Amino acid sequence: VEIAVNVLLTIVGLVILCFGGSWLVSGGVAIAKKLRISQMIIGLTIVAYGTSTPELAASMAAVVGSHTDLILGNVVGSNISNIGMVIGVCAVVSTLVVKKATTRKEVPIMIGVTLLLIAISIDGEISQYDGIILVAGLIAFTAYTLLRAKKERNEATEDSAATKTPIPRAIALIVVGAALLYFGGFLTVDNAVLIAENLGISETVIGITIIAIGTSLPELITSVIAIRKGHTDIGIGTIV
Repeated sequence: VEIAVNVLLTIVGLVILCFGGSWLVSGGVAIAKKLRISQMIIGLTIVAYGTSTPELAASMAAVVGSHTDLILGNVVGSNISNIGMVIGVCAVVSTLVVKKATTRKEVPIMIGVTLLLIAISIDGEISQYDGIILVAGLIAFTAYTLLRAKKERNEATEDSAATKTPIPRAIALIVVGAALLYFGGFLTVDNAVLIAENLGISETVIGITIIAIGTSLPELITSVIAIRKGHTDIGIGTIV
């Protein structure tokens, strides 16, 4: 009976994820059109950060619960899931058109961050100093992306009235969508973990598989929805 309840709650979590992903994409597209910036920029910032809340929350919960060994597994596993599962599934749904600018700029940055993680963890620990370096890198990337957005807006000729969605409503869609992704992700992962524990699967295996894949579901759902709606740039930007 307990497993049946967990399975039901897992399904409910997935449904919540679908609604959250749809609203987040809709809000992001509306803001991109209103502000005359590319959907790739929205995918790299608002949507990407919104869909990353489950990973952050799960990792913070692991710190509080002294399960620090799960954090790196969650992050590494999630990145593998993003490339293997999210990009793979999205490509199956629809052929992905990747712009040359993305392969020249964002993809090398993604590879660079991975190499940086390897470099700072090679001594067997990630210190507070290392953490400051990583956060500083994120701030620098965000600033770089916002500067690109400003430049694109100045060069844009697209009519900002192309969407009827007001900015306040678009922001509300993004906030509510991100919140649904957060709660839906946790509901799905928590119950998937309980199912795994009832089946006798170890915590370590759960951390690097179920939690990693589960916290990647927002990226997967959001990217698939974006691509099915014809917003490929948002899907790719979210993954990168």
